[in-house]
Amino acid sequence: MKMLLSLFLLLVSFTAQGTEGFMPIFNGKDLAGWIVPDGDNGHWKVLDGVIDYDACSEAPGKDKNLWTAGEYKDFTLKIDWRLKETTGLYPMPVVLPDGTHKLDENGREILIPTANADSGIYLRGQGKSQINIWCWPVGSGEVYGYRMDKSMPPEVRAGVTPKVKADKPVGEWNTFEITLKGDRLTVVLNGQTVIENAQLPGIPESGKIGLQHHGGRNAKTGELSAASSLIQFRNISIREL
Repeated sequence: MKMLLSLFLLLVSFTAQGTEGFMPIFNGKDLAGWIVPDGDNGHWKVLDGVIDYDACSEAPGKDKNLWTAGEYKDFTLKIDWRLKETTGLYPMPVVLPDGTHKLDENGREILIPTANADSGIYLRGQGKSQINIWCWPVGSGEVYGYRMDKSMPPEVRAGVTPKVKADKPVGEWNTFEITLKGDRLTVVLNGQTVIENAQLPGIPESGKIGLQHHGGRNAKTGELSAASSLIQFRNISIREL
């Protein structure tokens, strides 16, 4: 009877997996299947079943990000993330629905010092197609590299600007569901669609998925910058389309 029950549960598990089609790309134990930057010295690590990062990778050069070993074309990615804490204040602009920044009567950007942490998820191997994670009033899920590119059409810049702020408070877990098909992107954050069918002109056809390094310690003072990647990730799975 026990054997029959075990076989039944196993069959149910495989059926559910096949129906939903998602496969884990983080095993909750180690960084197998991920490329840790050379010289990192343990700053990207697995801690209590989650990927933990302290913004202080010692890898030489600019690329201190954590990348998947595999490359992906069209997919839906599910990933939980949590900003652990913020350090200091960062001058944040007021982002308008069209993706531009609010200006004062003299035509200068209005900047508001606000507690911040900053990370993100790179799509198809490049920084420009990064899904931002941060504390900005506009909310996480935007594609900063496209929104700030003034050579892009207005509809592209507006399309990659979140329509709603769906972030939970710093310290709480959030869930992204990111769908990329061709050059079209949809981002759902905590059950709310923040980006819908936005176009990313010129995005590569395939590439790795990356977890972003940002910030770090000031070489002179040793203090963390006010926009550091103090973040954790868990429950990472993908369904290729």
